[in-house]
Amino acid sequence: EDGRMHLCSRFGGVGVLCAGMLLWGWPTNCAAAEPLPDSAIRLSPAQWQQLDTVVDRGLKYLADHQRTDGSFEAPPVGQPAITSFCVMAFLSRGHVSGQGPYGEQLSRAIEYVLSSQQPNGLLCRLRPGGGEWKIFGAYHHPIAGLMLSEVYGMTDAPQHMRIRAAIEKALLFSRREQTKPRRYPQDKWGWRYLARSSTGAELSITVWELMFLRPAKNAEFDVPNVHIAEALAFVRRCYDPQRGSFSYGLRGRKRTLFSRSMAGAGILSLSLAGEHQTDIAQQTARFILDHPFDRFNRGGLTEEDRYYYGAYYCSQAMCQLGGENWQQFYPGLLRTFAENQRENGAFDREANQDGPLGFCYSTSLAILALTPPYQLLPIYQR
Repeated sequence: EDGRMHLCSRFGGVGVLCAGMLLWGWPTNCAAAEPLPDSAIRLSPAQWQQLDTVVDRGLKYLADHQRTDGSFEAPPVGQPAITSFCVMAFLSRGHVSGQGPYGEQLSRAIEYVLSSQQPNGLLCRLRPGGGEWKIFGAYHHPIAGLMLSEVYGMTDAPQHMRIRAAIEKALLFSRREQTKPRRYPQDKWGWRYLARSSTGAELSITVWELMFLRPAKNAEFDVPNVHIAEALAFVRRCYDPQRGSFSYGLRGRKRTLFSRSMAGAGILSLSLAGEHQTDIAQQTARFILDHPFDRFNRGGLTEEDRYYYGAYYCSQAMCQLGGENWQQFYPGLLRTFAENQRENGAFDREANQDGPLGFCYSTSLAILALTPPYQLLPIYQR
């Protein structure tokens, strides 16, 4: 068993998950009985066992730190994005809302995220107008939208309809933000912080918005292809051939900020358009391999180089590329996380300015960085 085990026999709740993906038009490998080709994701039996153990311990920690309102522990500035990350962490292991050992907890978490939507469609619990709302709200919205798009079709009928209404409103909000006037033509079609007017755009928020639009489109919501194509054009403009990776933005200080998270985000965005094997993707993969995650919870490139956020994006990106890129990247990541997991299943808080976001933030992102081999979250399937 040097490849993936057949997923539908590996997890008790996966059959329902696969049925939901098939119903809404998501690609799925769960029905495939034959082994994947050489370029696919491969783990040894010992690595599978290590992965299962680390992920299950992490999920147990998250389950033990859910609040009565359905949210997972985090400061107010971190909601609902952190609860959304936690929900996706459970989904990535095959757990679904309303079924199995975590079904009721997941249902309550989804309701919490739904209750976070503001009248204008923004998925955010922060009060409009403040500095935290402006910056953090721009991330909360697409992250929560991504999660809701992933669970759409996997919940009971009443919750399903509430999710549908929330996604429809959220998509309208995203498009309004995408089409705001920009001072510079190159920033057109990208996203920026929340404000009445926005002069620029940045890759970090744009990629999250793309990852919300794509599963929403797969779930048959009204997302015209041109909206995704426009955003991808901005992503490509952020590529710097001299550095061999993606910058945070297109001008000024943002053009000088390179991080592993933006490298992974760039590849992942291209993969949504089927551009896995382009020169840009391959060169950025080399950038990632040159900056491994073997120094646990450490950045090192720029102040923007967050460890867990970077590991999350890079793992998903290298999974999309597969082959040697995956084989050179993932075993070291799995080993590093396994060696540094706390006794209670958590992972240390982020060592930089994101530390106050707490243990559920770091633990959920660590799980999402580790679970690409399961191939269960539709948006990240190869």
